[in-house]
Amino acid sequence: MAVNFYDNIEVIDSFQRDGFKVEVIQYKTLKGSKHHSIAKKLYHIQRAGMALKQIKVTLEDKGLIIERGNLNFHKGNIEMASKVGGVGGLAKKVISSKLNQEAVFKPLYKGTGEVFLEPSFGHFVLYELDNDSIVVDKGLFYCCEEGIEVGVESMKTLSAGMFGGEGWFQTKISGTGICVLSIPVPFDELMKYELENERVQVDGTFALLRTSGIKYSVKRSSTNLISTVTGGEGMLQTFEGTGKVWLAPTEPVYNYLTLGEPGFPITYNTTK
Repeated sequence: MAVNFYDNIEVIDSFQRDGFKVEVIQYKTLKGSKHHSIAKKLYHIQRAGMALKQIKVTLEDKGLIIERGNLNFHKGNIEMASKVGGVGGLAKKVISSKLNQEAVFKPLYKGTGEVFLEPSFGHFVLYELDNDSIVVDKGLFYCCEEGIEVGVESMKTLSAGMFGGEGWFQTKISGTGICVLSIPVPFDELMKYELENERVQVDGTFALLRTSGIKYSVKRSSTNLISTVTGGEGMLQTFEGTGKVWLAPTEPVYNYLTLGEPGFPITYNTTK
């Protein structure tokens, strides 16, 4: 059974190696459903330049780990396999889940065929790991190649856990292969820094990713208490060392715009 990818669907990013291929596909337009009330929402979505995207993974006797709930459908000789690892593995996963407040089990699909994940108006980035690890915000992990380990990274200092705004634990992704991250802003709005024994300080929680060579802590904006108080910045997320740091400086703006009702435009009361 062949699937025809019509002119309305395009591949906007892809990665392939050793029987594992991941593609970010995008629907150019949405034609609407039988409900005319959808037309108004689609009009504003398309006027804003938003597009529906979907992750497609092609496997040739390979495995795919996904965040639970992300599966849309799969086709071919593919089965979901257990990735618990016995009683000890189960206990470790339960503890990990409690720590970073993410799903205990991340389903593993193995075989030969195609896997499609849930469509989204969000944004995806393909990140290649080479015997390395990255620490990302909770909720960013979407899927990855089998062999990559998805765990937790604990905060190393009391101030980071209490004042960092990220909680006591984040998601740590380690190994060699490709992973897909669901990021909160378009890729071209990210600021990707390569630090060489340098420091970046952030007033907020819009640092999305850091590599293993970067030390994370939370520090006062000034060593002088009076300067900290009068400067108005307070505690800053601090990234120091050699490696990569990704920032999404536009994310706070989007968060502000969606305060009214997440996922829908803000409406204003114009009655007097």
